[in-house]
Amino acid sequence: MQHHTLADGWTVTATAGPVPEAVTAAGPLAAAVPGSVHTDLLAAGLIPDPYLDAHEETVRWFHGTDWRYGRALALDPAAEGERVDLVLEGVDTVGTVALGGRVLGTTANMHRSYRYDVRDLADGSPRALTVDLRSATAYADEVRDALGDRPSAYSPVPFNFVRKMACSFGWDWGPDLRTAGLWQPVRVERWSVARLARVRPLVTLDADGTGRVAVHVDVERSGLAPDGALTLRAAVLGVSASVTVPGGESSAAVELAVPGAPVWWPVGHGDQPLADLDVTLAGPDGAALDAWRRRVGFRSVALDTADDEHGTRFTLVVNGRPIAVRGANWIPDDHLLTRITRERLDRRIDQAVDAHLNLLRVWGGGVYESEDFYAACDERGVLVWQDFLLACAAYPEEEPLRSEIEAEARENVVRLMPHASLVLWNGGNENVWGHEDWGWQALLGDATWGRWYAEELFPAVLAELDPTRPYATNSPFTPRRDPADVHPNDPDRGTHHQWEVWNRVDYTVYRSEIPRFCSEFGFQGPPAWRTLVESVHAVDGGPLADAPVPQEDPVFLVHQKADDGNGKLDRGMAPHLGVPRDFADWHWAAQLNQARAVRHAVEHYRAWWPRTAGWIVWQLNDCWPVTSWAAVDSAERPKPLWFALRAASAPRALFLAERDGGVVLVATNDTDEPWDGTAHLRRETLGGIAAAAVGVPVAVAPRSVAVVPVPADVATPGDPRGEVLAARLGEGAGERRATLTFAEDVELRLDPGAVHASARREPGGYRVEVVARSYAADVTLHADRLAPDALVDEGLVTLLAGERATFHVTTEAVLDPAELTAAPVLRSANDLRGVALVGEPVGAGVGAGVGTDAGAGAGVGAGSGAETGLEGVR
Repeated sequence: MQHHTLADGWTVTATAGPVPEAVTAAGPLAAAVPGSVHTDLLAAGLIPDPYLDAHEETVRWFHGTDWRYGRALALDPAAEGERVDLVLEGVDTVGTVALGGRVLGTTANMHRSYRYDVRDLADGSPRALTVDLRSATAYADEVRDALGDRPSAYSPVPFNFVRKMACSFGWDWGPDLRTAGLWQPVRVERWSVARLARVRPLVTLDADGTGRVAVHVDVERSGLAPDGALTLRAAVLGVSASVTVPGGESSAAVELAVPGAPVWWPVGHGDQPLADLDVTLAGPDGAALDAWRRRVGFRSVALDTADDEHGTRFTLVVNGRPIAVRGANWIPDDHLLTRITRERLDRRIDQAVDAHLNLLRVWGGGVYESEDFYAACDERGVLVWQDFLLACAAYPEEEPLRSEIEAEARENVVRLMPHASLVLWNGGNENVWGHEDWGWQALLGDATWGRWYAEELFPAVLAELDPTRPYATNSPFTPRRDPADVHPNDPDRGTHHQWEVWNRVDYTVYRSEIPRFCSEFGFQGPPAWRTLVESVHAVDGGPLADAPVPQEDPVFLVHQKADDGNGKLDRGMAPHLGVPRDFADWHWAAQLNQARAVRHAVEHYRAWWPRTAGWIVWQLNDCWPVTSWAAVDSAERPKPLWFALRAASAPRALFLAERDGGVVLVATNDTDEPWDGTAHLRRETLGGIAAAAVGVPVAVAPRSVAVVPVPADVATPGDPRGEVLAARLGEGAGERRATLTFAEDVELRLDPGAVHASARREPGGYRVEVVARSYAADVTLHADRLAPDALVDEGLVTLLAGERATFHVTTEAVLDPAELTAAPVLRSANDLRGVALVGEPVGAGVGAGVGTDAGAGAGVGAGSGAETGLEGVR
């Protein structure tokens, strides 16, 4: 088998549509393959960056434009008996492929590959290889006209009528660009006798520790040589076996057993050993014809959906162990997919691991993720839940969609089978829920809407091709119940999406239900300050912050896609923090409220393990600069939400919560060792004067949760607006802490100038030390305001009176210590009590600000122990 990648010599030309004159005049442009027309035109300087300002609107003409990719291709004459194939791994989306003017075939699905036999054109003569791409919008509109309309969350946008990344048409966090291009490699393959058309490794782990690989292979014979016997051989970890594929046969299987196989575990549960699995195909003469290699990991996976006294479980079980899922939903990391590199994916998945997450859900409006994504998850032990690509819409079950959806499902199930990290397939996102709850039934009448895909096609494909992995019908969904009888979003059964919070009710409502598994929930917040102001300017072209009301500026709103998004942000923060008038304060309050809302939910869900078997926050990442639900923005900067997730998701974590009319201490221990000790509880004034204290024994078994009532005399405040309850368990680096106030921040008598800070240089950046004169909530450094590369190691640190914290800022820039230790860089929840709020009289609420001492090494914080982050100084 010979492979020749066709990566160079390509051009792209607009062939129809509302094309700007500058693009037409430029003629054929150099094109990158893999690539997209957007990235080619960006490289040529012919369009503005659609991620900046309002340029998404500037390039809207793309939606109706047709394009031609082309290059010269001379194929050397085929040897006797040699096949020559042209392979396109991914075409975005509706195309006609031709060589030398001969049409080889058409494409209508970016989620699958295409292969054409071009042997008879292999004569050494140069020919034009062309791929003509139609407007996907125009094609989808034609399909809709032919089949009849179907409702979606974004009607009348026709994303459900073409097999293209749904969010390419825009989403409530993403731009509407409707890309086109050759987004995966194009290559020529030359082969003789036979090739490995499909390799399916079924990797399992027996209870006795024996690893098993059943390698199922489909063989394509060339048709140019006698169909003689072939030899299939497979090997892993020194174990090998072979089998004869008789003449005329096109499939075979070989089984390997590895006693005492190294076991692959999810992160936090063990190691992630991977082993090379080699598969070779040899001809009748014993010569190798084709070879295939992937890395596999030995583990078993199951999904427990049994009924119990609380409803219906949804518990992921790996190697016989129930896994407490701490997850995040994943969207494509860049709307322009070909800009995503392995290095970028490594950084993003490391951010997930560093936030103590153990699962990423690949959402159904994006793509079947790349080999690079899955390899990174394999190596780190990050579990992957992969949706089939149906999202928030009714999908016709007729042609041409029916066969395309089946083809992409078959191809991607097989492509992703080797990856140990892939533990669950899901039949789509919110399709069943939408059918039952969003008024679709009245619009559909008797029209098909996709139920056949979720309930029949996808499980049948998995049963045939990969029965080693569990399948969920949809998210949300109630297992084994007809959606007409039991609501698909019932929190007591299966998976649940909680979007009443954010859309309609306060985040405290998270605690009104105990879902079995919450696979979507979240709250919005703006990106990091630098990400925002470098990407978004005011409508007059000036700095965004100088606009009269920046968050209502028309350009800002291009980067706020949610329906009434700013209104929901304001209503969400009003009862907790108030709504600041100043934009810098509003930005900080919106970020803080996002972090607190999600933290509130995560602490609640973790407190109910194993009844609540997991949660998947919406969302980890962003694909462009936008106000969204993400924890990490599109410039890869962690938002305060990321720090909240890291703290609340720690393997060992301590929470204080109200339950059954009292206060409880929740200690969650997702490790293999017991966690025992005395929890020290103290109620004190915000200024640090003790009101009550007690020591409570706590014993938490491995992989479990302990809920300990707090004695009423400690839990009952004498002054709800002026006291705080604090708990700590453990010593040194193993200490875990929790605090609980008895009123919202808008009611607490918080001191706006509660913290005193100092900064000094250290290797690689700066050391910032903060000491609290009184209770200081969620102290955070926005170091990106001072330098683009500036990152800080801690965030949302809450200090009692007299406690201190150390922050380390890494940067190559020279910073002013005075700026590092003052607002708007150094912030806390307290200083929002010193700012003007919407609804207050002008001039009200302005306080003393943040105390600082910016001299090198000045102030407090140099004592031993500060490097661990927190140190009591009382």
